[in-house]
Amino acid sequence: MNSAIPSRELPSCLQRDEEVLSPDTDGQDRKKDGKPGSPSGNSSHLAYGILDVPPWYLCIFFGIQHFLTALGGLVAVPLILAKDLCLQHDPLTQSYLISTIFFVSGICTLLQVFLGVRLPILQGGTFAFVAPSLAMLSLPAWKCPEWTLNASQVDPSSPEFTEEWQKRIRELQGAIMVASCVQILVGFSGLIGFVMRFIGPLTIAPTISLVALPLFESTGEDVGIHWGISSLTIFLIVLFSQYLKNVAVPVPVYEGWKKYRTAKFYVFQVFPVLLALCLSWLLCFVLTITDVLPSAPTDPGYLARTDSRGSVLSQAPWFRIPYPGQWGLPTVSLAGVFGIIAGVISSMVESVGDYYACARLAGAPPPPKHAINRGICIEGLGCLLAGAWGTGNGTTSYSENIGALGITRYVDMNSSRNIFIFGFSIYCGLVIPSWVNRNPEKLQTGILQLDQVLQVLLTTSMFVGGFLGFLLDNTIPGSQEERGLLAWSQIYKESETTLQASKVYGLPWGAGTRFCTCSCARVLPFWPKPGQEDAGHRPNEPLLLSILSRAPEYQDQMAAGSANQTTQDHQPRSHLAP
Repeated sequence: MNSAIPSRELPSCLQRDEEVLSPDTDGQDRKKDGKPGSPSGNSSHLAYGILDVPPWYLCIFFGIQHFLTALGGLVAVPLILAKDLCLQHDPLTQSYLISTIFFVSGICTLLQVFLGVRLPILQGGTFAFVAPSLAMLSLPAWKCPEWTLNASQVDPSSPEFTEEWQKRIRELQGAIMVASCVQILVGFSGLIGFVMRFIGPLTIAPTISLVALPLFESTGEDVGIHWGISSLTIFLIVLFSQYLKNVAVPVPVYEGWKKYRTAKFYVFQVFPVLLALCLSWLLCFVLTITDVLPSAPTDPGYLARTDSRGSVLSQAPWFRIPYPGQWGLPTVSLAGVFGIIAGVISSMVESVGDYYACARLAGAPPPPKHAINRGICIEGLGCLLAGAWGTGNGTTSYSENIGALGITRYVDMNSSRNIFIFGFSIYCGLVIPSWVNRNPEKLQTGILQLDQVLQVLLTTSMFVGGFLGFLLDNTIPGSQEERGLLAWSQIYKESETTLQASKVYGLPWGAGTRFCTCSCARVLPFWPKPGQEDAGHRPNEPLLLSILSRAPEYQDQMAAGSANQTTQDHQPRSHLAP
């Protein structure tokens, strides 16, 4: 056997000491050996394919890394909302909100990977809801009293203070729960497929770009707590994930009773975030016990100390289980519902792009319509649970925005039309909310509820940018290819006929395919379609010919064989196996 082929007993990121390979080479060799590591057969850059099961000990570290990767976003949402909820001087209640959003995110992640789109996507708090929430809380009726801004006048245990912040979060709860029903209906009915006919990359790109762009100020404030530690963490993540990803580290491997051998593990490729955060925290711990970092709470850099939140650790209970309605009965207002619905629309558009991006990065086939419908429906259910538990936020897919922005490559950005639409949408998405925040009196129509709805919508950057992108892209003349809709629809169609799609996106235990195949369930938009259950198990010659005919190498072979067509007619065609 060729020495370049890795051992079958080890995962692809663990190689024998004498068989150190990059993941690319490993994937190619595994395909040569007839056992591809992923259903799509094109994930050679992955240590594990979408259907591979890593060893249990690596799963623990993978889970910790996912947790730490999402930690910043999950913690940031309650901290950003804390000031407008009048909680900036109550870190204990902030910790309760953080624990609640972690708890609900775990439940929603299990629902998504088990019953939803079934891709490895973490569910968590969404910045798409932060902007409309802040816009709603900035209305005169919900502005915090002056005394809550003074730490010396705040008594977190007083009923008056408790009512001040709880009535605000109850208002957010009601708006989120009502708006989430819209998302559940869209996913359950399959309406997202109809809507996506008119929503192209030029709508998605400005929408998801403006989800986080308006939050740069608060992000800069958090990073500015200690620029040295922040810069070190970013540097380490880049160093490990980009420069040292192909460096193998020798590790001992247990093979049985008193049997060990040495293998090499691509630790920097697998755990870049985990290692960077651990090293940065260790440095902060050393600087804390040596009193290098300032000890006065008012000094810059104090929050970089590992004991800066020590009082919260001493006051908070060791175990606390959140429950629905823990802050009281939710309330509903028209302005809040319309604002959060704008966030729901943006979240759905972002999630569809995230599904395709995650499938591409995970080496999975593009998600079919029924999987997308289930994913949107489950995300709506997650938002309903988040509202009921009182996180002050909803849930969405935690996939990197830059991965979703990659779909703009279906778009011709050499077109002056597309450049205008994208640039104008981004520009207006930043300018209009800024102007409305400075001039709220200009929106006085005489109807209080309408004024509140307009202020919430027009101060939500992603709504303004996404709406303008949608309007201009569907009104300014342009070809389907120029707009990117042709490539978008092509991926959408191919996702329905991918040979291995049923293995990845089918319901658990064969529901909808081998079992539960009643005629009533077949018409449901989120139910796997009959006939797809065996697509990944037996050759489908017409489908294969259709797919292969688009490949350049296959066309070359067909052209070369056209000269001896008579001979070819006597050759069996059953060799076209997947």
